[in-house]
Amino acid sequence: MKRFLAGLAAACLVAALAAGHYWVRMDRYRGFSAPVFVEIPKGTSSLRIGEMLAETGVVRHPLLFLAARLMRPAAKPQAGEYYFTEAATAAAVFGRIARGDIYTVELRVPEGSNVFDIGQLVEHAGFGPAREFVRNALADEGFLFPSTYHFRRNATGETVRKAMQAQFDKVWEELGAPDASRRDVVTLASLVETEAVLEEERARIAGVYANRLRRGMKLECDPTVEYAAILEGRWHGVIHKSDLASRNRYNTYQHAGLPPGPVANPGLASLKAALRPQKTGELYFVARPDRSGGHVFSAEYGGHQKAVASYRNGERQANQKSQRDRVAAKKGRGAR
Repeated sequence: MKRFLAGLAAACLVAALAAGHYWVRMDRYRGFSAPVFVEIPKGTSSLRIGEMLAETGVVRHPLLFLAARLMRPAAKPQAGEYYFTEAATAAAVFGRIARGDIYTVELRVPEGSNVFDIGQLVEHAGFGPAREFVRNALADEGFLFPSTYHFRRNATGETVRKAMQAQFDKVWEELGAPDASRRDVVTLASLVETEAVLEEERARIAGVYANRLRRGMKLECDPTVEYAAILEGRWHGVIHKSDLASRNRYNTYQHAGLPPGPVANPGLASLKAALRPQKTGELYFVARPDRSGGHVFSAEYGGHQKAVASYRNGERQANQKSQRDRVAAKKGRGAR
């Protein structure tokens, strides 16, 4: 009789373990109709986490999560906010929480973005009004490193500003650049960033600006004119003669030397170019007429004027072709 009872107990134990294995590792469960967020505070016990998950329909029962935890004693739940959208086993749910696979919102800030651009991205991500971000970050223009960031849902514009500022400080330290010249270097880098399209031209453009600065020439950089117009709330997407005539300190058509500060937030390549401008005798550059993104560089004003004329002629021809194409497209639609 004792042997029978011992055997029965063993069989029951095996059955219980098998059932537990099934419910923990095989049973995919979804008790919610719409995706759910679960916030796990730091220091929350595994049992309480299981209860929270069961209450929101992520697992069938709190003990299933606890069992999954016991099956992996070396793994520990990580605090944070988790987002659940699909049916999953208790083991899979525990795996996510043990990895710290928390929910974040991606914020991608392109190189050359200014604080006004970033403010729009911040607002679109739900981190606060663009205007508030601009007000708090305007003084940090140029020192907010453009990159891809991940923030929690409850992040604010200030969270974003501090993270971007910290990343810039890290990059600057890695460059080993002197702090004494930081503002001038970053300002020059912002001009390079907003002018350069082709990677191989960054240091060359920086070299042109460095030459003009040494000679006391006006930089005549279009992005500074645009930035001045943005600051004054009169930018409408095109530079007008009135913009070129503006006495705003950022307008490098009117004032020699660098503008008072950066006009955008440069990336690593432009920072490197500003720190090590290419040695060249060139003083001018203008966009190529083929719209490749490249520039024609000149050492003499006469050569530059020819390049400008070629660019304008190319733009005129491109606009005429575009107009002809639009007319042809309209005629084609009418024929149908």
